[in-house]
Amino acid sequence: MEETSSKQLVFIILTIPLIFVLLFVDGKVYEKYASVIYIIGLISLAGLFVLGKTIKGQANWYSFGSFGIQPSEFVKSATALALAKYLSDTQINLKNTNRQLQVLSILGLPILLIVFHDPGSALIYCFLIVVLYREGLPAWYIWTGFIAILLFVLTLVLEPEYVILISLLAIIIVYLKSRLADRNIIASSIIFVLISGFVLSVDYVFDNVFKQHHRDRFNILLGKAVDLKGIGYNTNQSEIAIGSGGLFGKGFLEGTQTKGGFVPEQHTDYIFTTVGEEWGFVGSVVVVALFVTLLLRLIYLAERQKTKFSRVYGYCTAAILFIHFFVNIAMVIGIFPTIGVPLPFFSYGGSGLWGFTILLFIFLKMDANKVNEW
Repeated sequence: MEETSSKQLVFIILTIPLIFVLLFVDGKVYEKYASVIYIIGLISLAGLFVLGKTIKGQANWYSFGSFGIQPSEFVKSATALALAKYLSDTQINLKNTNRQLQVLSILGLPILLIVFHDPGSALIYCFLIVVLYREGLPAWYIWTGFIAILLFVLTLVLEPEYVILISLLAIIIVYLKSRLADRNIIASSIIFVLISGFVLSVDYVFDNVFKQHHRDRFNILLGKAVDLKGIGYNTNQSEIAIGSGGLFGKGFLEGTQTKGGFVPEQHTDYIFTTVGEEWGFVGSVVVVALFVTLLLRLIYLAERQKTKFSRVYGYCTAAILFIHFFVNIAMVIGIFPTIGVPLPFFSYGGSGLWGFTILLFIFLKMDANKVNEW
């Protein structure tokens, strides 16, 4: 534990000159070299397949002695810069199919390179699609993703034929409630066939594509299995720790669950348990309120940017921080599977701390300069 604290102190100290460097660089440089930064980021991810070090079953680290670097944490900023650059270079119309494919490929490349090593980080990148929606991407992309997730979960809980029947009834209701001019039985039939095919494939994907620990986490979350001493141990201990904090908590460094090491990974993925146990419900609310305030401020600043590049990047910053914040806390309190997503600026780790610092302070530099178009 002392070694962990010492390393984190080194990370924090090195973050200070990093901030000065980020603020010293002219904001226009980030726009000019966005594509180069993105390509370097992709190369760093591809290199993991050859040089990556496996830690806890995931080969998503480069090892340098006792220190490790997780490139996916830095590529978030690179991807945000690339999306902002693409959308601001020309008058991009995301209603155009070719433009949609191009911008989704920018988002999809890092996801494909990451998902085999770190599915949790891949989820973070997927959430950037909400930024594309803000910039004109048709809403059906988001609805399709939401419906796919819903169908996937329903199929794990119910028999596939019941899910297909529910889908058929929903399609019929939507069809009947549509205006006569909008009704298209062929399109509705195609959608039903696609949904049926997706539902029938869920069991195969779940049993043959997902790894065993992924299946276990879903089964426990959905109440299909109970394993408080195995795969469900972390979440169970986390809930006990947070619940024991009560209203005002046990006090700084007085948490028996976290101090005693009963919560695994409490300094990384489960850091919020320390807040809950030591500072209670009130302290947890304060932390949540601080994050919400930061996110609202970022959105406000993004909207008042003079250029599309800085606006898009600002929204990417807010989106990445939000999904980290939301998933981490949802994971800790047991309403989301454990997927290894750190809490920004709280969880232990140099890569995460530096990655979030780079992400945030690049935008703060843009806002300070009010970057003009090239």
